[in-house]
Amino acid sequence: MQSKYDIAIIGSGLGGLVCGYILSKNGYKIAIFEQGAQPGGCLQTFQRNGVKFETGVHYIGSMGEGQALNSFFRYLSLLPDIKVMPLDPSGFDVISFRGEKYQYAAGYDNFVETLAQKFPAEHDNLKRYATAMQEVARSSPFHSISNLTKQSSDFSSQMNPSNATTCVNEFIASFTSDETLQNVLAGTIPLYAGVKDKTPLYVHSFINDSNISGACRIMGGSDQIAESLVRSIRSFGGDVFTLCKVNKINCDSQKATSITLEDGTQIVADNIISNTHPEVTVRMIDSHIIRPAYRNRIRQMEQTISNFTVYLKFKKNAVPYMNYNYFHYNHDQIWEGEKYTVQNWPHGYLYMHLCPFELSQYAQAGEIITFMRFDEVAQWAGTKVEHRGEAYREFKRRKADKILEQLERDFPGTISNMETCYTSSPLTYADYTGTKDGAMYGVLRDINAPRIVHRTRIPNLFLTGQNTNAHGIMGVIVGALITCSEFLGREFILKQISKIT
Repeated sequence: MQSKYDIAIIGSGLGGLVCGYILSKNGYKIAIFEQGAQPGGCLQTFQRNGVKFETGVHYIGSMGEGQALNSFFRYLSLLPDIKVMPLDPSGFDVISFRGEKYQYAAGYDNFVETLAQKFPAEHDNLKRYATAMQEVARSSPFHSISNLTKQSSDFSSQMNPSNATTCVNEFIASFTSDETLQNVLAGTIPLYAGVKDKTPLYVHSFINDSNISGACRIMGGSDQIAESLVRSIRSFGGDVFTLCKVNKINCDSQKATSITLEDGTQIVADNIISNTHPEVTVRMIDSHIIRPAYRNRIRQMEQTISNFTVYLKFKKNAVPYMNYNYFHYNHDQIWEGEKYTVQNWPHGYLYMHLCPFELSQYAQAGEIITFMRFDEVAQWAGTKVEHRGEAYREFKRRKADKILEQLERDFPGTISNMETCYTSSPLTYADYTGTKDGAMYGVLRDINAPRIVHRTRIPNLFLTGQNTNAHGIMGVIVGALITCSEFLGREFILKQISKIT
């Protein structure tokens, strides 16, 4: 480990790794400092009994030739290392609501026509909705390389204001008065932890547009993305350190000067990029440059809800592989899952199978994910993984049993064909991803609240990751491009991308 770097990057989530890749490739001496044992943040996986499970990234979109994420992966030299399996184009997502099942089909024409079979009177409204959603997503500088090249100024500020100030439920209701269809069109809210009257429509549009363009699973696990980026960074001369926690960002009267590690080591850096949660970042800084009002605003920002996950290992050749994602809801509306009570939990769940390298007609493993507030596990805060006590283990057993009971109703035979299962709670998620209260997607995007941007009041300290601009693989990559443009310039980065893609 050197004592000085051009750029020190705190945290090895996707945003930190993409920044590390771009900047080290272009001659900067960078180092990434990760407090955990495994780089990747939400790209991390874990193995139990020979089966790999995902922790954050379960499926992605826009990976077809010439599509946005495919182009970004090509620019980041990921395509040789990453293999994907397309999900069922006739219904990559299935929404189970009020006793009926509704399919999201790939391609906008198919998306409209498939849903119109269930809602024939709404055909024209569905077409208008799909057109508007596509326009929102693809006119934004955040998700289109061609649009990035058209911007005449910093593309971090180019969002259409109405896309950030109109909430999802209001947007959907403007196209149809059919209450059931409104709920079905909002059926993928677990992908962004949507909150009624708060979540802006651009979040909904970006994610659904990407998946309708061609949803797929990463074969063998999303940790391959992190591993590929780390290899590239090191080949460019950059450093990536794990089990290396940053405790402090040191400043003089004008700027950041260094970071201090947990063991007391001080690393001097000309610039610092933080890929950690903004509140964690601010807590590291003891400087008048960060004003009390800003600290309070960051501290008071609402977080997205966390999750409880059950990881299933199936008996060999027992459960047919399910090539779609299943969103089930127990109540009369899809919204307000975060307002559950202990008695009516869970409001719903997302169920999916995992895609190994050697895909067969049978699944090896699956995951069930449902919302859970941090207050349910707050009594065990401060304890360590595997050392939380019997009461915590019993709490997780009860919750798992309740979810499995619901899954069995929709997929009979699952429990008898299950070899074993594992669970994680908001505490687990907080430990492995470093998010506040285990928030699934960090800070809640709220039409009534300001967004967090990559610049800070400290001129050589920048933010990146899912809390800036937009979350998800696409949003985080574009956010990292925005951060890197502070060093390389927007036009330089875009020319590099256009040459490769």
